[in-house]
Amino acid sequence: MKQRVMTTLAATLLLASAAQADTNAEQLGGSLTPIGAERAGNAAGTIPEWTGGLPTDAAPLRNDTFMGNPYADDQPLFVITADNYRDYEDQMAPGQVAMFQRYPDSFRMPVYESRRSVALPEEINQAAAYNANNASLVEGGNGVSNYQLAHAFPLPDNGLEVIWNHITRFRGGSMQRVVVQATPQVNGSYTIVRFVEEYVLPEYLTDFQAGNHANMLYFFKQQVTDPGRLAGNVLLVHETVDQVASPRNAWIYNAGQRRVRRAPQVSYDGPGTAADGMRTSDNLDMFNGAPDRYDWNLVGKREMLIPYNSYAMASPELTYDDIVQAGHLNPDHTRYELHRVWEVEAEVKPEHRHIYAKRHFFIDEDSWQAAHIDHYDARGTLWRVAEAHAMHRYNSQVAGFAAETLYDLIAGRYLVMGLNNQERNDYDYSYRTSSADFTAAALRQAGVR
Repeated sequence: MKQRVMTTLAATLLLASAAQADTNAEQLGGSLTPIGAERAGNAAGTIPEWTGGLPTDAAPLRNDTFMGNPYADDQPLFVITADNYRDYEDQMAPGQVAMFQRYPDSFRMPVYESRRSVALPEEINQAAAYNANNASLVEGGNGVSNYQLAHAFPLPDNGLEVIWNHITRFRGGSMQRVVVQATPQVNGSYTIVRFVEEYVLPEYLTDFQAGNHANMLYFFKQQVTDPGRLAGNVLLVHETVDQVASPRNAWIYNAGQRRVRRAPQVSYDGPGTAADGMRTSDNLDMFNGAPDRYDWNLVGKREMLIPYNSYAMASPELTYDDIVQAGHLNPDHTRYELHRVWEVEAEVKPEHRHIYAKRHFFIDEDSWQAAHIDHYDARGTLWRVAEAHAMHRYNSQVAGFAAETLYDLIAGRYLVMGLNNQERNDYDYSYRTSSADFTAAALRQAGVR
C-alpha cells in the first residue's frame, strides 16, 4: 500500500529523533497491540488479554453477508437496572447513570463476559507503526501531517491525538452500505429514513495515483432513498487530513430543485441529514470533522461498561420494530461489556460557539472508535447521550457499529442510525469505485429519481 505523505518537514524532524521514536514504536505488537491498546488483561481478570481478536471465519455468515454471532452461547453475567445501578456507577459514564434516572422502568444494561474481538488487516497494523514514528499534529492541532492510512497516533500524548485516532481509525478501505435512521416520537412511533452510503479512502480508489489526493482523508457520499419526499437527495463530502491547509468540502444535490449546491453547513453543529433536529452534522459517526472549536483534555484511561460485540442487535432475524421502541433501544437486544477506554473532555473555546458547550468522550482502546459521548449545553446541563453499539465485522477485519444512538434527555426522544437488519445485504467492503464518482458533477446523476 502506497504511503500518504503530507509534508517533508515531519520526515526531516523524524531523523533527529529516530532513536526515541523507534523505541516507542517497539511497544506496538509487544506490550501493546499493533494499534496501541494494552495487550494484557486487568488485574481482576474481568478484562482478558488481547490474543489476536476474532479470526475471519469466527462464525458462519447469515443470509450470505450478515455476521453470525460468535458469542451466541454467552449469557448475561448480571443485569443493571434502576434498582442496582448505583452499585456500578464507578464503571459507568454520567450519561448512562442519567438514562437510568430518565427511564427507571425500562432502561437496563445486560452485562456479558468481556471479549476482545478486534483484529485488523496487517497493512493497517503496519500503518500504525509508521504513524507512531512519523505522524504529527499540524499547527493548532487541526490536522495531521506525515500520516498513512489509519490510526494517526497509536501512542497518544494528549486528548487531541486521541480524538484524531477516532477520526482516522480504520473503517474499511472502501465500503458501500444501506442503512436506516429513525427518530422515534415520545410514544415510540417512527418513520424510517433509508440511506445508501459510500466511504472510500483515496488509496482504495480504482484510479488512485500517489500525489493526486495528498491531503484527502476520505470520500463520503450519502443518498436518501426513503421516504419518497426526500428520495434522491445526495450529500458529498471530501474530508481532509490537514484541515488548516484545506477545510472539508461538501455539496448537496436537492432532487426537488435539481441543483447541486455547496454545503458549508455540513459541519460542526449544522443540522444532520433528515434527522428532525435530533443530531448535528458532527454527531454522525459519534463525532466527525474538524476538532478546532474545542480545547481537548486527556483525563486518562479507565475501565467502563460499554456496548460491545452487538451481534444479537445486528441479526437479520430482527425487524426494526423489534429494536426501536419509545425512549431508547430495546434492551433485550443490547450487550454491554467491561473494557478499557480513553477518557477525553472537550470544552468549546471562548472565541468559538457550538450548541454542545462540552463533550465527554469515552473511546475504546482496541478499535479507537468512540463508545460513548455525553453532550452538555451552555448551562452545563447534560443534554444528549450518545452510545455506539460496537460490532467487529470479522470476515473483513473492520471494527464498526451495529447502531449509533443519540438520546435527548430533555425531549425524551432519540435518534438511531446505522441499523440494517431488514436490508438485503450487510456492508460491502469489496466495493470499488473511482474518483469520478465523488465529484460535484456526479451528484446530479446519483440523485435522479
